[in-house]
Amino acid sequence: MKIIVLGSGVIGVTSAYYLAKAGHEVTVIDRQSAAGMETSFANAGEVSPGYSAPWAGPGVPAKAVKWLLMQHSPLVVRPSLDPDMWRWMFQMLSNCNHKSYNVNKGRMVRLAEYSRDCLVQLRASTGIAYDERSQGTLQLFRNQAQLEGAATDIAVLDQYKVPYKVLDAAGCEAAEPALARVREKFVGGLQLPGDETGDCFKFTQALAKLAEGLGVTFRQNVTIQNLVTTGDKVTGVNTSAGTFTADSFVVALGSFSPLLLKQVGIRIPVYPVKGYSITVPILDASGAPESTIMDETYKVAITRLGDRIRVGGTAEIAGYDLRLHKARRDTLEHSVTDLFPAGGDVSQATFWCGLRPMTPDGTPVIGPTPFKNLFLNTGHGTLGWTMACGSGRVLADLVAGRQPEIGLEGLFMNRYAHGNKPIVVPVGITA
Repeated sequence: MKIIVLGSGVIGVTSAYYLAKAGHEVTVIDRQSAAGMETSFANAGEVSPGYSAPWAGPGVPAKAVKWLLMQHSPLVVRPSLDPDMWRWMFQMLSNCNHKSYNVNKGRMVRLAEYSRDCLVQLRASTGIAYDERSQGTLQLFRNQAQLEGAATDIAVLDQYKVPYKVLDAAGCEAAEPALARVREKFVGGLQLPGDETGDCFKFTQALAKLAEGLGVTFRQNVTIQNLVTTGDKVTGVNTSAGTFTADSFVVALGSFSPLLLKQVGIRIPVYPVKGYSITVPILDASGAPESTIMDETYKVAITRLGDRIRVGGTAEIAGYDLRLHKARRDTLEHSVTDLFPAGGDVSQATFWCGLRPMTPDGTPVIGPTPFKNLFLNTGHGTLGWTMACGSGRVLADLVAGRQPEIGLEGLFMNRYAHGNKPIVVPVGITA
């Protein structure tokens, strides 16, 4: 089949790669000059199946009020008149209960664990390199309440047989020796040894090259305008470079997916939540992290990427605004210098932001639509890098009408009630 993938971030590129591996003729279209130039460019660097969890959880509304009052807040809301913003926040709040949290986390862990396995296979078969490390994630608790509050996540980890270790302060120091210099800052942690780290941008660029070797055509610097439909099929996509036609189409445009889909009558609750990062050159390797530390207090991830430290965090609900705010940089600098004061030179850090495509329940939207040849792979939020390879594999299977290797429950867009027409599930696929 001839397939067009819209979007060349990590989700679009992995989709294209696995579709090409399955023998399809694939074209990727994107407005940027190269693959991975938007949200995939400077994310936190975590491949963290064990840390896959929805933002909507029990107690989050109360925590959100507290966060908004903090100097170094992990949450920022910039209200606007955009009805999609308020609709998305209301839907997220409706998921802030134990039942929804357990269902949503289970779905996310299922996909994320599969994705990590796919990444391991891909690395073994291609030798792809991207400053990768396989030394796990350490969720660091600064107080006893945080440590005790991990019980809910641990129950889901047990359910899905995800390996973990609950560590005391000494155990945290053994896992991350540089933390011995700030022993008074934390009480314990949750270690997820199956997690990995790596530079998502380097990975996306390298995989795009491998995809080109399989025959994938990348049309960069091309603006996507609208989909062309006839009946229950998409027949083409209008762009700044003309109209492209194909047998099937994949929308992998991250936060911009709902804007395109709305034009053809499809509504999905994917909304941009801005995240920030700084990339810090390492000065003292012994004072830097070995892998990833998740600072639970500030919701900041601190990750070793080769000779750099990537510090990522903040959830800023501000629509499609890409302005950089110094207060967010201050929070990231505070977290990394508080825990790794000798590791890097923050005065030399580069500052970046990107729009995470978030769903209100945390699970991405993958699979069929009301148009029989239009498929979605979007809404991964903070976990696009973690879920990319698994999502690409699942998507490629669905396009081919082949049953994926994992269960599909909860991944399709029809889990939301938005007045959409019924989805057209490919023949032979059991959801």
